[in-house]
Amino acid sequence: MIAAIYARKSTDQSSLADDAKSVTRQVEHARAYATRNGWTVVEAYIFIDDGISGAEFEKRPGFLRLIDALHPRPPFHVLVMSEASRLGREAIETNYALKRLLTAGVRVWCYLDDRELTLASSNDKLVLTVNSVIDDMEREKARQRTTDAMLRKARAGHVTGGRVYGYDNREVFADAAAADGHRQRLHVERTINLAEAAVVRRIFELSAAGYGTKRIAITLNQESVPAPLPRRAGRPRGWAPSTIHEMLRRELYRGEIVWNRTRKRTSWGVKRQQNRPPDDWVRRPAAHLQIVSDELWQAVQARLSASRTIYLKGAKGERGGRPVNGVDSKYLLTGMATCGCCGGSIHVRSRSHGRRRAFFYGCMTNHLRGAAICGNALMAPMVAADEAVLDVIAQDVLDPEIVTNALEKAIAALRPNPGNLDGMRAELTASLRRLEEELARLTEAIVAGGGSLPTLTAAVRDREDRKLRISHELAALERVRDVTRLDVPRMKQDLLARLSSWRGLAMRHVSEARQMLRTLLEGRLVFTPIKDGAVRVYEFSGQAALGRLLSGIVLPKGVVAPTGFPRRWTWAPFRSPVKQPRDRFRLHRFLMPL
Repeated sequence: MIAAIYARKSTDQSSLADDAKSVTRQVEHARAYATRNGWTVVEAYIFIDDGISGAEFEKRPGFLRLIDALHPRPPFHVLVMSEASRLGREAIETNYALKRLLTAGVRVWCYLDDRELTLASSNDKLVLTVNSVIDDMEREKARQRTTDAMLRKARAGHVTGGRVYGYDNREVFADAAAADGHRQRLHVERTINLAEAAVVRRIFELSAAGYGTKRIAITLNQESVPAPLPRRAGRPRGWAPSTIHEMLRRELYRGEIVWNRTRKRTSWGVKRQQNRPPDDWVRRPAAHLQIVSDELWQAVQARLSASRTIYLKGAKGERGGRPVNGVDSKYLLTGMATCGCCGGSIHVRSRSHGRRRAFFYGCMTNHLRGAAICGNALMAPMVAADEAVLDVIAQDVLDPEIVTNALEKAIAALRPNPGNLDGMRAELTASLRRLEEELARLTEAIVAGGGSLPTLTAAVRDREDRKLRISHELAALERVRDVTRLDVPRMKQDLLARLSSWRGLAMRHVSEARQMLRTLLEGRLVFTPIKDGAVRVYEFSGQAALGRLLSGIVLPKGVVAPTGFPRRWTWAPFRSPVKQPRDRFRLHRFLMPL
């Protein structure tokens, strides 16, 4: 019996050591519970969400990987959690998630009360629904308590969030020490940071003088002015146009605290920023926090208002430019490639080229923040880059010999020993027959009234539970037995036909090519500029996995890859000749050991 583990904690504990985190303890206890029951925990099937609300289901990475693992067939038989609320704290979504697990054949156990979650009867569904509603109500009460505390702090002028550029957060403690000898922290106040306040005033002065947000960001980066810390780890620290945009509209700089302008979550608990009506805003004057004079603030807002009017006229009244329409990008590599110098995204730019426009791939960080943050200003012609990537994918990743060889190895690893299967099946069938006989005798005893009714009922439930467990194990054996009946020649023929179709579509249609790349790539392609003599060129590298190509497409329904498969192949550097050096494109070839 293969066991998976799911652990979740709503509060972010990134500042704690791994062994002190709640999710770490949940995994340890779940692992011990699985061992006591004779189940084997596979490391690849430990799913963790740390610092994510139970009401969030669409942007919970660990939960999404857990649900994705159910298709086409789950590679584990049991899921262990601390309690049902770890799966979610929104009644409807939680019940649906549990239904998906159970209908996929996965048994769900909670180690805190040693109980299996089932939906076998109306009573089970009622109990689960009531518990889910209670969890949902507890989440709502916690939200109300937090809102009430934040409202009290906002009205008192205290800090209700993180640090704001231009200010320092100062903790205020009680005068007397508590019983443990430590003074209690009462609240947090803001004080002006003189060095950062001078930068804020300069940003407003540049804006009033006619500088745009991009030009201000590049100017500050060129002068090495310290910028706020990036929100996401691994990103370069530097000024961005979006940062300048927010600072120019922050009313705290003119000495007024504004709280509750937006809400972070919907009524369903989903994390989505939404504007609140002005009547819900809490305003409080804070003259001691004013950094920008009233005259400078009004001058900047007037210029921004005039610029917005001109922009909306050019954008036909649409805020934010072209509205989002849900259509995938029409460029092959956007969202799938990063800069090897700074880790920023690779985006598309264009410029006039005679009577037509020429399109190029380049580093977005360099374009928006300037050379002081990322010096990669190299532009790769889009057509040459797309053809190079697709050529290498077609020749090396989708090479028929490589893919069929991987298929043979996958099937060989999945094929069981027929003798062992027959023995296990005979043993389980005999156990199932004995349980059915015991259930028949217990039923007769209940009808005859011979014995304690609670004792007989408990015995029936125990046998029914063991019977259900053995039925699951027999079904799992049948799925494994299906592997011995695979028609490998036919599968190879179907696979080669599919590969031929994919290679043809990839060269003609961008949408199909993007879908293919999503299936094959592990992470993003990395584009790194290098010097080749007197010419600067691009190399790209990345990782590919054939497992997702095979799983659910070639392997029959019910067959899952064994532990450790699919293997990953790292694209190792191998420079090939460049036919046209002016294209500034050189590529990493794929060396894929099998």
